Amino acid sequence: MRIPVDAIIPDDKITRYLLVQKARNDKSKFLAKAGFTMENPESLKDAIQSPTKIHEAIKDGDNEYGTFYRLTGELVGLNGVILSVVTIWLQRPVDEKFQFVTLKPFREN
Repeated sequence: MRIPVDAIIPDDKITRYLLVQKARNDKSKFLAKAGFTMENPESLKDAIQSPTKIHEAIKDGDNEYGTFYRLTGELVGLNGVILSVVTIWLQRPVDEKFQFVTLKPFREN
């Protein structure tokens, strides 16, 4: 399954979650390694969308919110650093639109 190019990536998910330093589950330090900061949130948004053009997403479960998909790929940073990530996407049952949920560093088992 390909995540469509018109998938929704909420601004708040970038500026109020991923790029904000947190005491627990902090992703901002990981993303900063590739140059993604609050000064360039659109760059992170573009980078998150980029792997959806190359890689297939795998169905990862269903619940009352819709169907979740997992996509493993790479984010190319502004400084050239490449981050291996897993992104999670939700296909909403109301309108069938895809929406970005989160990302995490990819770690092979």
